[in-house]
This record gives sequence, C-alpha cells and structure tokens, in this order.
Amino acid sequence: MLSLVQPPDLFAPVESGVYRSTAVVEPHSIPFLLTLNLRTVLLLTPELPSRPLISLIDETGIRLNHIGNRPASSVSANSRSIESQSQSMSSWKHLSDEIVKEGIEFVMNASNHPCLVMCSSGIHETGAFIGCLRKLLGWNFNSIVVEYRCFAGSKSRYLIQQFIELFDTDLITLPQNSQTLPFWFKDYLRTLEEDDNEREQSSITV
Repeated sequence: MLSLVQPPDLFAPVESGVYRSTAVVEPHSIPFLLTLNLRTVLLLTPELPSRPLISLIDETGIRLNHIGNRPASSVSANSRSIESQSQSMSSWKHLSDEIVKEGIEFVMNASNHPCLVMCSSGIHETGAFIGCLRKLLGWNFNSIVVEYRCFAGSKSRYLIQQFIELFDTDLITLPQNSQTLPFWFKDYLRTLEEDDNEREQSSITV
C-alpha cells in the first residue's frame, strides 16, 4: 500500500525556491520535505523546530538560520516591533524591522535557495515576513492583506497588517552582485525599468 506524502501544516510555495510552513513538523511530513532538496531553513521565532525537523537538518546538512532567537539587546532602541505595539498579544514573541530586514536579505540571495521560511505558528511571524517581502516585490497592500488572511483565517491580526503597511522596504540592502538575486526579483526589476522607459517615452512625445 502506497503511503501519502504529506506536507507540513500551512505549507505553500512563496516564490520559486522559497516556501513557507509551520515549524511544528510531524514525522509523516519529512518525506515531503526531502523532495524539496532544501538548502536552508529560515526560522523567525525563538522556539527550536520540532524534533523530526531537527533530525532532518542534522542528517541532510540543511543550514538553519535561526534569526528569531536574537536577544532583545540586539534590537536597537528605536526598533519598531509588533511586540512593542501591543503587549497584550501574548501569542507574539518578538518580530522587529531588523529581523525582517535580515530575513529578507537572506531570502534575496539565491544561493540560499531552496529555502523554507518558518515560525512556530506558521501564521503570525511568517505572515508578517511574507507580507513585507510582497511589499518589496511591489504588491499592492490589498493583495498582501488577502494573502495574509488566507493563511491566518480567524487568527488574523490587525497589528500584523499594520506592521506590514508601515515596514520601510528601503531598509533592505540587496546583494551588490546582481547575479545572486533570485530570477523572479530580476524579472520584477526589469518590469519596473520597462515601465519607467515607457513613461519617459510618453513624456517626450507629449
């Protein structure tokens, strides 16, 4: 009897070579993760991944970038974080502009792909992070919110949407070597350049 290959909860592709899911991975999801040939895991929350995922990382040489375990002292005093916006959000740990910036810069280096972005819930930190990435990719805010709510459902938080809306993409430092950028971001930059050229040509002909 064939066994089904089952992805982790809240698993989905984000862009080519970038995936998302909860960090609570059950043993039955390991065969699925093996098919992704992951190079890195980006963990946004302080908690360690589940034991089956840790075993997978150890056995396959996947590189774990655990940016969610940064101590509070590593975040500048003027850092904007969801935790500081609302102490009552007990399900939140700490997600700051600095953590999102570091994570996006990690994802924007194609040498880290395939990459799996995770948090303990698979909803909150990951949703905020992906929303900020979408903002960098030029998505309009309504589309970003729709995607966030699709994963969060009844657990969606207004403050997370606000965090995404206020995130400054100018904080992101892209690799100096454009060859390391993901092809899908190069395509986006090319589209922006073509749009600028069209507007310039239109202004000349008017």
